[in-house]
Amino acid sequence: MSFAAYRPRLIVMAKAAQAGRVKTRLSRGIGVARATGFYRHALEATVRRLRDARRWQMIVAVNPDTAMHDPVWPAGIAVMGQGPGNLGDRMGRVFETVPPGPAVIIGSDVPDIATSDIAEAFAKLRGHDAVIGPSPDGGYWLVGAARTRPQRGMFDHVRWSSAETLADTMANLDTQRVAILRERDDIDTADDYRAWLGGA
Repeated sequence: MSFAAYRPRLIVMAKAAQAGRVKTRLSRGIGVARATGFYRHALEATVRRLRDARRWQMIVAVNPDTAMHDPVWPAGIAVMGQGPGNLGDRMGRVFETVPPGPAVIIGSDVPDIATSDIAEAFAKLRGHDAVIGPSPDGGYWLVGAARTRPQRGMFDHVRWSSAETLADTMANLDTQRVAILRERDDIDTADDYRAWLGGA
């Protein structure tokens, strides 16, 4: 398959920004109201900053699916439901659902992601089957697939929100060509939040 034949797609995994349902670990450290406010700000900033219709199509994948119909999503942005299951089930479903071509998934809690990061990820997929942006905590802030061949099993048996998340995913990709991007922190804890404020 020719990479150029398909339009790259950037998928932002998002939750309905309801108090008590987002950033629960962060909430324990800085309070529910502040954590919810951070999440709303980070999501809005991510969508605004990374929207680039010339180079890729942005899709917001929403949980729960009923939030697809909320009026908060920007006009002109495609919105889809994530469906049920754990994070791996939902990300796998997104990869299987979006139209053919290279696809990159990010979360909405890494406020420093730049368009250059996304462009680099898609560039890496020209010569690799997958791309991953690792986080210092053992997880990752970005995962992408060229999808020139079936990608099933990429997220099977992954221990989510743990120090083993990246290693488990890499084990699933052991027969594929994987490009690694630079490390970035996501904002999960009060310490992460304070470090981000200090550098913001």
